[in-house]
Amino acid sequence: MTTFGKKGIAGLALAVASVTALAACSSSGSGSASPTSSASPGVTTQPGSIGGIPAAGTASGKAGSITFGYLAVDAPNWILPIIPAADNSVYNSFVFQWQMWRPTWFTWDGSSPAVNDSLSPANAPVSSNGGKTMTITFKPWKWSDGQTLGAKDLEFTLYEIKAALKESPANWANYVPGYFPDTLTSMSTPDASTLVLNMSKPVNPTWLQEDIIDISMMPAHAWAKASANGPTLDYTNPANAKKIWDFLSAQSKSVNTYATNPLWQVVYGPYKLTAFNATTGSFTMAPNPSYSGPHANPQSTFVGVPFTSDAAQFNAIKSGSVDVSVLPAADNPQIPSLKNEGYNYYGLPAWGDYFAAYNFKDKTGDFGNIASQLYFRQAMQHLEDQQGQIKAFLNGDGDPLGGPIGAYPQSPFLPANGKTTLYPFSISTATSLLKSNGWTINANGTDTCASPGTGTGQCGAGIPAGTKLAFNLIYNASSPITQEVEDLASNAKAAGINITLSASNFNFIIQNYIDPASPANIDKWAMEDFGGESFSTYPTSFGFLNTGGSGQIGDYSDPKADALINASVSTPDPAAVMNELSYLDTTLPVLWQPLRDHVYVWKTSVSATTPKAFENLTQYDPTPEFWYTTK
Repeated sequence: MTTFGKKGIAGLALAVASVTALAACSSSGSGSASPTSSASPGVTTQPGSIGGIPAAGTASGKAGSITFGYLAVDAPNWILPIIPAADNSVYNSFVFQWQMWRPTWFTWDGSSPAVNDSLSPANAPVSSNGGKTMTITFKPWKWSDGQTLGAKDLEFTLYEIKAALKESPANWANYVPGYFPDTLTSMSTPDASTLVLNMSKPVNPTWLQEDIIDISMMPAHAWAKASANGPTLDYTNPANAKKIWDFLSAQSKSVNTYATNPLWQVVYGPYKLTAFNATTGSFTMAPNPSYSGPHANPQSTFVGVPFTSDAAQFNAIKSGSVDVSVLPAADNPQIPSLKNEGYNYYGLPAWGDYFAAYNFKDKTGDFGNIASQLYFRQAMQHLEDQQGQIKAFLNGDGDPLGGPIGAYPQSPFLPANGKTTLYPFSISTATSLLKSNGWTINANGTDTCASPGTGTGQCGAGIPAGTKLAFNLIYNASSPITQEVEDLASNAKAAGINITLSASNFNFIIQNYIDPASPANIDKWAMEDFGGESFSTYPTSFGFLNTGGSGQIGDYSDPKADALINASVSTPDPAAVMNELSYLDTTLPVLWQPLRDHVYVWKTSVSATTPKAFENLTQYDPTPEFWYTTK
């Protein structure tokens, strides 16, 4: 899945570049179920999953070198734990950084949207003072240089985030103006393992824990400096914090030095980087002998192997030259043969959504004004043949998606209307909506606004007479995105909507066609489809769909949505986020696309100490420290 993410971009999720395939997730269960269940003795499955995770095999007793496949366009390009919006991808964060610096609280617990306490260096936070104070205590984890990780490290990280944001709001992907850390009034460290955060207004503790401060921490004792050999600086001094940020961010831009820069060798995660090829995007990580969390013993080396195309990636799987890899979407039909090829497989929808975004600020052809009309977005959703796309492009393996989160993985936050498709495929319904709102329908031609104005039966504010329903859609040229947008354009044409498709790639799209990050290009795109977004386990759309959110793509703005999203992040009411999601299901801020399983394969000679180490692959969160070889 090509994603932005809640764990990355300002509370969005992280970007993955090349929408990966998702297999079977049709209607394999509804209602509650245990986080992990077995379809047959020893085989782990989940509601909505395909394949299964065999019982742990007998370890070879030797540390191996386990290769992990991904597309070269997804290769890591940012190493500093404070991730800018433009570099906010799951491959930068989950696959790469989190192996060296685990987040304060590690979310996912296998494929369950929850915190995994054993992989988290901090204990669950304690909220007090009406939700305005949060107290965080740390476990006695160690840095690789022998120092104890603690409160000063998170404090240092937060000071550096503030310094980064002072230079540019785009310097931290999780940032939304007016919220954390703007609301952070003071910090204190009553002892080495305790950090107290005081805020000017209440926050939802689950949101703050699982979305905003699920960040990797930086070593205050080793990185609080403004040059490679400079002295340690007082980072609480804003001038010093700026110098430190400027130095660290400059070092992160020096991709060629990732494996040799002493900065990046001070880690507390399960791995240390030993090799990085800035040209190909490959990397090698060796076990961190000082890692304080659980892991296989002996622990294997983790090797990232990039592929230039889906075909090259699948050929590597067929030839047995990669140990663990995502399965390209186009190869879903090959799933039954994988056992014979020496691989296990497991698939589950990645937590989040797939969509094509609207640009509400695009003035070309008055598109922004057109997109602002709910009837137009409803018509577009009726032109999205999700069931047909699931059958044709996903090997029949998928589920229609009607809002920010789908039915799988199962979450207690899914609203009732999120379990159904509110706007099913119907070209005739789409045509009727347009006609009843002032458009002259020219099927297979181009519809035009015949009745301008804001009254009943008129086109809407800012749409002059004669305006045409013709606009562009820029898309990430990967499977199944290409097939899905071509199908949408064909259906739209039948309703008199002309969509000009323009192929691009994930990194180019998120760097050039995101309104807040690229205002110079604001009139160059009407719709875009880079893939989707993975959400934090607390699934608020804060940062993604609230007005001014730093993870905004096309400047969607709705006062009621803003109020509901604000309630989700500022009150402890567990129903608040469900109310938010339910509303967004009906108002269609983006064009929702089919939910696809994220399928991974791994050699039968590779096993793990816990099935969760394969379950969480479906959520882009590899934990290779648990993998081991059986031969």
